[in-house]
Amino acid sequence: MGSGMTNTPSPKGRDNIDQDQFLTILSREDALARFEAALFPRAVASEQRSLAGALGCALAEDVVAPIDVPPFDRSNVDGFAVRSTDLASAGEASPVRVMLNDEVIACGTAPTRPVLSATATPIATGGPVPRGADAIVMVEHTQPAGHRAIDIRRAASPGQFVSYAGSDIARGEALLRAGTIIGSREIGMLAACGIADVVVARRPRVAIISTGDELVQPGHSLRPAAIYDTNGAIVTAAITENGGEAKFLGAVADDEAQLESAMRDALAKSDMLVLSGGTSKGAGDVSHRIIGRLGKPGIVAHGVALKPGKPLCLAVCDGKPVIILPGFPTSAMFTFHDMIVPVLRRMAGLPPRSDTKVNARVPVRIASELGRTEFVMVSLVEGADGLIAYPTGKGSGAITSFAQADGFLKIDALADQMPAGSETEVTLFTPHVRVPDLVIVGSHCTGLDLVTAPLAHAGLTVRSIAVGSLGGLSAAKRGECDFAPIHLFDEKTETYNTPYLADGLELVPGWRRMQGIVFRKGDKRFEDLSAEDAVHAALADPACIMVNRNQGAGTRILIDRLLGDARPDGYWNQPRSHNAVAAAVAQHRADWGMTIAPVAHASNLGFIPFAEEHYDFALVTARKQRSAVQAFLEALASGGARAALLKAGFRPA
Repeated sequence: MGSGMTNTPSPKGRDNIDQDQFLTILSREDALARFEAALFPRAVASEQRSLAGALGCALAEDVVAPIDVPPFDRSNVDGFAVRSTDLASAGEASPVRVMLNDEVIACGTAPTRPVLSATATPIATGGPVPRGADAIVMVEHTQPAGHRAIDIRRAASPGQFVSYAGSDIARGEALLRAGTIIGSREIGMLAACGIADVVVARRPRVAIISTGDELVQPGHSLRPAAIYDTNGAIVTAAITENGGEAKFLGAVADDEAQLESAMRDALAKSDMLVLSGGTSKGAGDVSHRIIGRLGKPGIVAHGVALKPGKPLCLAVCDGKPVIILPGFPTSAMFTFHDMIVPVLRRMAGLPPRSDTKVNARVPVRIASELGRTEFVMVSLVEGADGLIAYPTGKGSGAITSFAQADGFLKIDALADQMPAGSETEVTLFTPHVRVPDLVIVGSHCTGLDLVTAPLAHAGLTVRSIAVGSLGGLSAAKRGECDFAPIHLFDEKTETYNTPYLADGLELVPGWRRMQGIVFRKGDKRFEDLSAEDAVHAALADPACIMVNRNQGAGTRILIDRLLGDARPDGYWNQPRSHNAVAAAVAQHRADWGMTIAPVAHASNLGFIPFAEEHYDFALVTARKQRSAVQAFLEALASGGARAALLKAGFRPA
């Protein structure tokens, strides 16, 4: 390492003060320009690899063909090597008879006898063309004519069915250029020229360290307030996908001395160091402070006007890039793919990514933060007039946001929203649009997975987007989905769902599920009470905190019926799923809420039944005959699905 890589922390002078400045926000373009200016230009390291080992690598230098391919004139068909002048008058009515030479030329057999006038030599596809012959006649155009003779009923032109030496690849020709990515086709070309090893750009060695006291590696039990380290596995895989040689070094606690030792050791053995976590202003975040002691110039950007990804830290220590990704998975992966992958691919000698873009319409308003360019993950579905882009809406801490999204859209830093109905450009994560076979938009229920499982196993892609019952109905009315799961109670008619249907929609009965009050077992405020009495008891206790549901959810309507005009502590805590409600109560962040019985029982919580609601499906009639829709209807009515729903605690309609 360079002179900056000392083991003794230097006094806190001007350079270190600069390193400790947190979040001087830069635009994405400025941050990337600073990072690349500190790293490039630089020579791409190279190494020699066998053909099998070079797969996916970029050639470091041009490859010149050392031989002709094919190396000799060869036959393209099974037939007979002839002199074309002998057959000038040949035709169906006037065949030309020639005598056969006493050899047969097979692949790998060198000819020993020339083809003289009025003679021919049997030859197999790929066999070397013998001396004197200048054409090949297909065996189908000949007829045996006694002992060692054939009649030929078609004329032959010079060069017919002959591949000449060097006609595919000529000796001295530039076979492949530097920068070419080695795939199976390139390996075939190299093998055809007898080349066993090539010089390729060496894959950058990238060390990955996760940071944080809260991290537990997969396979171990979670302790209280801990989470599994997802970023380590995700970043390691992403580095390999983009040309790096990744080495995950595990998770290191927020101990400055321990972390500095791990970072120094990793940087000494690698070409790049990537950390996740430790970029925000928490007391436990020490990574960025250590960088100032690892080498020059140190941090070049700490804080980028991106959402997600604002806390990203970019540094260069004695010529080696050091990146501290945000701790939240979606933030980490988006900033990695957007900001780090271009640098990694350049170091690996790979060309920039070629991102596919499509146009789509946004069906809902997307709020944004002024001053930060926001990238919103979206799922694409097919609408009546083109693609529809639904925001995933799970936040930067969600693991599934990145995995389940089809791409992302961009909201400019000067905008505070993207209005509903806006036409926008979506950058895809894959080369092609993956429009699902079946689209379900509406209320979330764990029973839905039980019904759609057979469809997925049959090869159909199912996209389920949780936006609540009312949001699903709106999507169905706009023709943006096949089904909208709903559970909406109408107080006037005292019935579920049917009063909410509009023209063009029809109701498909689903299943019944019990909604009720959930609480921790043993809580005397709720034990042995009815739902109404339990809510009254909760309202009478100022220390009792509730957890609500999001607006538009059928569960929210039931809660508001029980509460009336009351707005107790916790009312504005509005998660979007039944599981989140149960988790809040189980983890003592709330004392009560409303969820469905299967979720309450799975979390080992107390449950007070309140109302059996109807979880049904609003079907878009115009899409009813689609094969995927019919497959869903068959699955819903099947004995297997009904048995699975019963086992899970639901009552099929």
